Amino acid sequence: MVKTKEDFIKNLQEFAKTLTEYVSYNSGDWRIKGFIDIDKSIYSISSDTKIISKILEIQLFPKFKEFADSIGYKIVLAEHQNWYPDLSFVNKEDESIKFAVDIKTTYRIRRKGYCNKFTLGSHGKYFRDRTSTKNVQYPYGDYTAHVCLGIIYTRAKIEDIDETVIVEIDNIDTLSSVIKDLIFFVQEKWLIASDKSGSGNTANIGSINHIESLVNGNGTFVNLGEKWFDEYWIDYDKIDQKDKEGKPVRTKNDKIKKITDLKSYLEYRGEPTDKINNLKIKSKK
Repeated sequence: MVKTKEDFIKNLQEFAKTLTEYVSYNSGDWRIKGFIDIDKSIYSISSDTKIISKILEIQLFPKFKEFADSIGYKIVLAEHQNWYPDLSFVNKEDESIKFAVDIKTTYRIRRKGYCNKFTLGSHGKYFRDRTSTKNVQYPYGDYTAHVCLGIIYTRAKIEDIDETVIVEIDNIDTLSSVIKDLIFFVQEKWLIASDKSGSGNTANIGSINHIESLVNGNGTFVNLGEKWFDEYWIDYDKIDQKDKEGKPVRTKNDKIKKITDLKSYLEYRGEPTDKINNLKIKSKK
């Protein structure tokens, strides 16, 4: 029976290694080609990232359930679309043992070795108040660990995709896969986090975007520890930024700037900044 954080993550990492083959065929193309109707016509898939993410979750769920059963856990799905996390793994013998697993998908970008960054959940109400039940399946503090199962893929070229195509089921091979070369990895959320917001309009934590560092858990906070990850993101955009004379720093619109970078935050807390991991190319051993 898996009970510790270390054992759960190790088992999930081994499980993740089997998923590329499960979702791929031929030279790495995605097995999913389109949607089928009752007349057995296949409609090609849009390359929209939200659609791809949702279909991948549906495709993988039977495997997640098999994995959960194999280690003595049940899966509780998020009750609402915008709730955290995607999957709650709950120990069948001791339901106080829970692991939050968020499924995050993104695509490689032109810069070699990099991908579009993930969003790693909110740093809002439920993150600040670990007993809150707002937009979270169980209170944040009830989880033994917060884990990301990441999926990185390459998008097909735009000219190779025709979203208007409809084919009969016998001709499914004529449809191009919209994604290929999928890789899966598992890391604790704090190990792949950056100190930057994941999106402009919502309170989301952003990940790093160097692929090797993501896979190896070599994020911005790796040398500081989870405590500093938690404290920084709880205080993110809440503390006034001040100049050397102690006066508030103001924007062009005369608003007081808030601290939104780790270096300024550590200086505000009177801590050294030399442990900030800026070496995104160097993998954690």
